[in-house]
Amino acid sequence: MKLKRILKWSAGTLLLVLFAWLQVAYWTSTNECDRPAAAPTNPMKAVRNCEYGSPDMLRLDVVERPVPDDDQILVKVRANSINAADGHGLRGGFLPRLFGGLRKPKDTRFGIDYAGTVEAVGRNVTQFKPGDEVFGAKNGAMSGYLCARADRGVVLKPANLSFEQAAAVPVAAITALQGLRDKGKIQAGQKVLINGASGGVGTFAVQIAKVFGAEVTGVCSTRNLEMVRSIGADHVIDYTKEDFTKGAQRYDLLFDLVGNHSFSERRRVLQPKGICVLAGVGGSGSNEGQMGRRLLGILRALAASPFVSQRFVFYIAQINKPDLQLLSDLMESGKITPVIDRQYKVSEAREALRYLEQGHARGKVVLTAD
Repeated sequence: MKLKRILKWSAGTLLLVLFAWLQVAYWTSTNECDRPAAAPTNPMKAVRNCEYGSPDMLRLDVVERPVPDDDQILVKVRANSINAADGHGLRGGFLPRLFGGLRKPKDTRFGIDYAGTVEAVGRNVTQFKPGDEVFGAKNGAMSGYLCARADRGVVLKPANLSFEQAAAVPVAAITALQGLRDKGKIQAGQKVLINGASGGVGTFAVQIAKVFGAEVTGVCSTRNLEMVRSIGADHVIDYTKEDFTKGAQRYDLLFDLVGNHSFSERRRVLQPKGICVLAGVGGSGSNEGQMGRRLLGILRALAASPFVSQRFVFYIAQINKPDLQLLSDLMESGKITPVIDRQYKVSEAREALRYLEQGHARGKVVLTAD
């Protein structure tokens, strides 16, 4: 009985401490938007998310232009693109708040993908010079200027690509490349099914799978069938008319960008030694409840994977220079072409994100500098 009272008292104390910590963390969670700042000496415009919530929370503010250090380049941004992750972070679900600020986002910078022109270089930079046209990925990319480390996620833009096309590439194309090549171990001649073939990642995945010599089947809606065929899919399945998990075809690799099927249903369409690559926890149209259910489904699949002949893998893409350069070379040779659905101005970032979150974008949504 004494031990029981001690355990009960200890548990109660821990709960009180946790509650107090959460209260302090919540009410002290703030960002620079709340602090008075002097007028910028070298002003530029930047999109910021100072509060969690809907796309209406995005602001176009005037802030200080960054200055590159010895290992950085200063880029004048000409175009950006939006990814599902940008909207998920803004909405402020459990994970974004846990790691990025409970009450308000600690980091107010918005956007990752960009393309632009090098304005200045640090004294240690040798691979870039002012005037070079580049593209890459950097937190806070949706701004007039940004500083990027020359040895990280930035490469020269192919001359045959517009700034808008190049800005559509980094996050989506690297997600597709690393999922198929590194996690899916794609090989020439394999049968590959891409669930979500018409979205930002999916349109790159179809083309990259063809580069590797695979026989590609794309799953999409009726209105996107011809587009998915046009970028290289050998076969297309209209999910509004057919459930691919109930068909007779078996695949060596299932690249699942939607997460709308169960573990057993995915197993049914895989070869005995097939691989299912689970990318993300839902697309741009997913709400927090859907994302939570899909995350639970991913965890169940990963837990069950060691006990079946097929492999189920989950990953988060990592931006790196070699993969960006590979994608640049593929685009320069015409083997990959970014698919762009709509273009907006940076000042229309709210409208662009609203459209993306409807979940029906065909390819990428891009923004151009005002």
